[in-house]
Amino acid sequence: MTTKEALTKLIDGNKRYVCAKTGCGDISEQRRIETCQKGQHPFALVITCSDSRVIPEEIFSCGIGELFIIRVIGNVISDTELASIQYGVSHLGVSAVIVLGHTHCGAIQATIEKEGHGFIKKATDMIEKAIGEEKDPDAAVVLNVNYSKNVILKELGVEKEIVVGAIYDIESGKVQFLN
Repeated sequence: MTTKEALTKLIDGNKRYVCAKTGCGDISEQRRIETCQKGQHPFALVITCSDSRVIPEEIFSCGIGELFIIRVIGNVISDTELASIQYGVSHLGVSAVIVLGHTHCGAIQATIEKEGHGFIKKATDMIEKAIGEEKDPDAAVVLNVNYSKNVILKELGVEKEIVVGAIYDIESGKVQFLN
């Protein structure tokens, strides 16, 4: 699958999700058995926030084995996330790496309001590098996504066209791709 085909599949899946009343991905017993016996072959990797309202498999109408998901507060990129991304690209052969930010992100808000404490501060410090003094949460989310994309490109040297930024609107359910 090409990167363009992977992105088209994600965009089409998001359109189905926005109109759906129940989940659309294949989570059947047959699919579980198939992926158990033949291994996983996800077509895309999604790194996103840990926010419980952001559910990539549902957002993109995907089932078991279709997406390789990395979830971390504020979709920040550290060495552990880079290792997972490298595994997804080099070992699993994903066609697209999506950095998925979202509206109403608590980590972004905590960074803007300088409220990070304890271990949370480690994440807000990383986000602050991305957003600087930006006070508009929507603009900050975009800056943070682009920063994470650039970290992936710089550190892993993957092809620029496979790393894509996107923003999920938690109210409408729509995903806006930034590239």
